[in-house]
Amino acid sequence: MSSVKIAFLSAMFVLLAALVACRDSDEDEKQKSKPAATTAAGQPAQQKSEEKDTDEDEEQGTSTSASAAGEKPAPVQASGQQLAYNFDNDPVEAPPAKFHSARTGQGSESKWAVMTDPSAPSKPNVIAQTSTDKTDYRFPLLIADEGAFRDLDVSVKFKAVSGSVDQAGGLIFRLKDANNYYVVRANALEDNYRLYHVVNGRRVQFAGADFKVTPGVWHELRVEATGNKFVCYFDGANKIEASDDTFKDAGKVGLWTKADSVTYFDDLKVKAK
Repeated sequence: MSSVKIAFLSAMFVLLAALVACRDSDEDEKQKSKPAATTAAGQPAQQKSEEKDTDEDEEQGTSTSASAAGEKPAPVQASGQQLAYNFDNDPVEAPPAKFHSARTGQGSESKWAVMTDPSAPSKPNVIAQTSTDKTDYRFPLLIADEGAFRDLDVSVKFKAVSGSVDQAGGLIFRLKDANNYYVVRANALEDNYRLYHVVNGRRVQFAGADFKVTPGVWHELRVEATGNKFVCYFDGANKIEASDDTFKDAGKVGLWTKADSVTYFDDLKVKAK
């Protein structure tokens, strides 16, 4: 009887040991599966972050514009020298003289042409960007070739005509090439005003203001740049004051739009300070 009891107890001990071992193995499997679960849960969040692409955040893209690599230098303008363009003596339906077009980012090349507009601030002509390519990271440029400016007072009048992705108009200054410059722009779809530097095709906002930007009417953009200090005006009102050290040397000025914005410009004026 004693030997039977001992055998029974031994069998129970072996069974208990087997159950414990099985539980430990199951716990190990759960621990091994945790990193995979974390990775799977984290992947959509990472994807969402990568897909985020709005005008409020850093953006980057690769420029394929031929002019980006071959920007010709322009003479640096001394203090007091000024240039003005009203496009009234340029042939209609053709690009304006003393400018060239370029593009930052992807998509098709920009399309700039002189047009007549009865509402033009200085009649009869305006310069228009008419391409409606909806590529989001696409920035058509029209660059003035006559001079380069460091400290300056530059202004232009613009009218947002149409666009489903954007309705934007902007002023470029201290441009090195189509991938490196400052731009201040207003957006009639977003009702805001933003100041960016673009470095190697990557656009980063460093100042801005929010207010109503009415489409279909003329507005004035203006920038005063002195050293690393920038004051940006909209319709004569001081809206942005900021500092930035990205571009310290003289560069060209020009006009800017985004994506499918059809935008008219008139009376581009720049004076060296």
